[in-house]
Amino acid sequence: MQLLPINQQTVAIVGASSGIGRETALSFAKRGAKVVVAARSQSGLDSLVKEIESFGGQATAIRADVLDFQQVKAIADKAIEQYGRLDTWVHCAAVALYAAFEQTTPEEFKRVIDVNLMGQVYGAMVALPHLRRSGGGALIHISSVLGKRSFPLQSAYCAAKHGINGFLESLRVELMHEGVPISVTEIQPTSINTPFFTKARTKIGVKPMGAPPIYEPSLVAEAIIYAASHPTREMPVGDAARILLTSQRLSPELVDAFLVSAGFDAQRTSEPKTENDLNSFDEAIPDFNRVEGDFSNQSLSVSVSDWLDTHPLAKWGALAGTLGLVFLAGQAFKIMD
Repeated sequence: MQLLPINQQTVAIVGASSGIGRETALSFAKRGAKVVVAARSQSGLDSLVKEIESFGGQATAIRADVLDFQQVKAIADKAIEQYGRLDTWVHCAAVALYAAFEQTTPEEFKRVIDVNLMGQVYGAMVALPHLRRSGGGALIHISSVLGKRSFPLQSAYCAAKHGINGFLESLRVELMHEGVPISVTEIQPTSINTPFFTKARTKIGVKPMGAPPIYEPSLVAEAIIYAASHPTREMPVGDAARILLTSQRLSPELVDAFLVSAGFDAQRTSEPKTENDLNSFDEAIPDFNRVEGDFSNQSLSVSVSDWLDTHPLAKWGALAGTLGLVFLAGQAFKIMD
């Protein structure tokens, strides 16, 4: 499967007004892609387009709420209207609720599922016909490590992310069976320093945070850029993501025990916040039109495993070298015996 070079692509980014989506839109535009950016926040979109145009990039904005299928469809239609094609669809939009399950209302749980799962389903539904007509392309869905290992206080969010994982696995195989040259990628970040946590609705009494270590949004954007030009099935982001996923495969019970002891406090700041304080759960809120969140003083900008994933020759070379050393060590022990 061959994907176009980034500078020849038209890319739609959903959830682009802040955080990962905004950083991704800027990264694509700086590499010469034409971008269609969508979100609920008109001010966020306007400032993003202005920033992209300031360095000579091409961008078009459309305000959309992923709860509405027709509004999601309008994003794809806008790409065709403005640029004549669609090559990559990046779906980032999500809302957050931090609460024990028994404190979560049916309406809140449903809203998280509708935005975080059904919004992604709608995105794939509207993008696929255009990707087919373009002769192929990439569907890139931003999930989370919580799609493979759930954390406490985020039952609805984790359910949605697990749903994305199941949905994409099914879709990917269907497209492979048809021989359709469309890459389906699930990006699985660990904790990322974006405004996501500050904008979350919380019932835990304080402003939430991602469980440390926390990484910079640029790492996720780089993974997305890579997947848009190199067909990739899954991409965890952050060394901590791979440690968690490996631990979950080896011993889910051990991860349970770890989260019982550390998982609650790790997601809490010391800043008081109530469920009635400003949040973006129901509506977009102003003044969050930025990439980074409130944890820049502790976030990491480097992940060794991410670098190896996006530099496969170095990765396999390192693996071959390691296996060679093991083989030589084994031979040396035989000689000594």
